[in-house]
Parts: sequence; structure tokens; C-alpha cells
Amino acid sequence: MIDAPTLAWPAAETAEPLALYIHWPFCAAKCPYCDFNSHVRPEVDAARHGRALLTELEHEAARAGRRRLSSIFFGGGTPSLMPPEAVAALIACAQVLFEAEPDLEITLEANPTSVEAGKLRAFRAAGVNRLSLGVQALDAASLGFLGRNHSANEAIAALEHARATFPRLSFDLIYARPGQGEAAWREELRRALSLAADHLSLYQLTVEPGTRFATEHARGAFRLPEGDDAAALYTATAEEAARFGLLPYEVSNYAKPGAESRHNLAYWRYADYLGIGAGAHQRLTQDGAILAARRHRAPEIWLERVERDGHARVEEEALSPVDRGREAMLMGLRLSEGIDPARITARSGLDFASVVDRAMLDALREEGYLRWLPNGRLQATMEGRLRLDALLPVLLK
Repeated sequence: MIDAPTLAWPAAETAEPLALYIHWPFCAAKCPYCDFNSHVRPEVDAARHGRALLTELEHEAARAGRRRLSSIFFGGGTPSLMPPEAVAALIACAQVLFEAEPDLEITLEANPTSVEAGKLRAFRAAGVNRLSLGVQALDAASLGFLGRNHSANEAIAALEHARATFPRLSFDLIYARPGQGEAAWREELRRALSLAADHLSLYQLTVEPGTRFATEHARGAFRLPEGDDAAALYTATAEEAARFGLLPYEVSNYAKPGAESRHNLAYWRYADYLGIGAGAHQRLTQDGAILAARRHRAPEIWLERVERDGHARVEEEALSPVDRGREAMLMGLRLSEGIDPARITARSGLDFASVVDRAMLDALREEGYLRWLPNGRLQATMEGRLRLDALLPVLLK
């Protein structure tokens, strides 16, 4: 197994910066596998929606205080459908409201259609310095099955344009598709890796409740690779990525050393983050408590509430110490660097032994799913990360 480089935490929690997520909930079409808060609308008042995002950002910043800011992530939906001037305004506003790090990471998700690719230079001028392209596949049949609106040639052209425009580039691929064998996936992945991104997100296709794929899968319209077949595809993914110098720093994410997504690392390391926009979630430390909040999912209701109240939070609660410890474990074991028990204690206020079932931990170590690293971190092995969904419920108290 190839371990990602250790990425150290600052010594004091008060030194930790904040991550900012901005959600654009609109898409040109709904992909059949997608369970994200995304919506198709015949018309979108982008200017009005952009103003509401600014309003909610200002409201949340007033509550959070003037903290250091390490990353901004425009997600969705399809944020590349946003007007570049709205992106520029939000970036400028965030840099005024917070103390931006000198190397502030600003990521925008985009789809590689020809229309959106033409906007990439405008997004770069707006301040975006990292692009994440939703390629998903490089053959026509798979793109059609996944409901994507672009061709493989459009994806490659968009990648080449993005590589020439942005200092950092990532793109997504989905594997373990119906009928996909190991040899075919290795060939497709090598082709993708040759396009010279410094970061790849490689997701195993899963059937999520409430999606079109869930309905089709239930009636037997398609089958997905399972068991040993799925495990072989996962192993092949890590092997092929390693040939191009990309290490698996998280279950589904591979990067060249230093090119890891700092924004997503904030989630997995259980740091504070603000989330604005329809359906966005956040975790924010205030007065020693971690407040979990989410916003209304429906874009129209979100918009009305922000214009009326300055925000569209529909629930907020102080997480219990046990919930904080469980969340930190759930996120942290996805990372190749593993979990520092002291980090769990710092974020939950509980001793590590109060969060995990020690007997089960020892049993999982004996079975080769978990291991203690020399630096004192607990790490899921390659075999363990293949089975995290099954391991975590029995490991956590």
C-alpha cells in the first residue's frame, strides 16, 4: 500500500483557518446517479441568486468573526453555470470579511461542455485558481449511461484548455460501471492520467436512494460489479494512479504530493467550515461548542428566506461530545494519513477510548483492516478502506 505524505495540523486549534463552501444548486440536466441538492430550472435569475449568496455570506461571517480563511469551494449543482462576475464578487467579499491565507485555494466545479469551457478564462480572471472538471468517463457509451451532456472529445478539449488556464486542475471519473472489467478500466484510467492533472477523484459507482438509477436498478435494468470484481477495480485504480505519481490520500482521491485538495482536507480532518447556498451544511466552533447547521434545500424558498432574514438556516444544534467524536472518526478514517487520537479528543472533549470500542478495534487490527502507524495515528489499511461502511458502525461506540 502507498501512503500519502503526512500533512500536519497546527499546534493549537485556535490557529486553524476556516473553509468556505458556496453552493450553486442549478444544473442543465439531472444525472441519474446524482443525489446532491441539484435542480433543473427553465430559467434562473442568476443576478438575484448571486446577491442572495452575498447576503448570506455576510450574515454568516458576522456570526463567525474575522477568522483566517484557507479555501473557497464553489460546488453544486453546476457552479460553472454561474456568471463569472458573481463568482468574482463572492471571492472579493470573502477576502474582505475574513483574513485570507496568502495561498488561498479557490476551487470551482465545472462541466466540460463546449459552452462552459469558453467561460474558463473568465473564471480564472475572477480569482479561481483550481478547477475541478466532472469528466466521469472517456467513452461515448458510458457517458450516455451516466446521463452526461458532453462527449469524450469535449472533455479532452476542456481538460487541455483548463490545464493551460489554471495553476491547479482536478477531474472526476466514475468506475465500476455495468460490465466494466479491470483491463478496460486500466486502459481508460491510463488515458485519463496522461492528460496531466495533478489531482483525480475516482469514485466507485453506487446506487443512491431517490435517484433514477435506484429505480432502474431495483427493476433489474442493470447490475454493478460487486465483491471481488469491485475490489479488483479499486486496487487497479491505486496501481495505475501510482504509475503517474498520484498517491491515494483519501478513499476516492489521488494527488501528486502537495496537490491535495486543502478544502476537502478540512472536512476529512473535521475542521470548521461555513456553507452558504441552498441545502448547504456547516460546522462552526463557537464558545467551545461545535454548531451543526443546514439551510433550506429548495432554491426558491432559500432565496425568499435569505432576502427576508439574511439567511436560510432551517436547523442548528450544538453537537454532543459523542456526536463530535463519531463525526471526526467517520471523516478521518477515510484519509491515508489516519487519525490522531489527540485530534479526536481536541474536537470532542472525550478520551479516544470513549469514542471507539477497544475490543473491536483490536479485532479489526488482527484481521488487517486497521493499524497503528509509528507516529501514533490509527489508519485504515487498503483492505479496511474497501470496507469502511461496514467497519465504522461496529468500531464506534
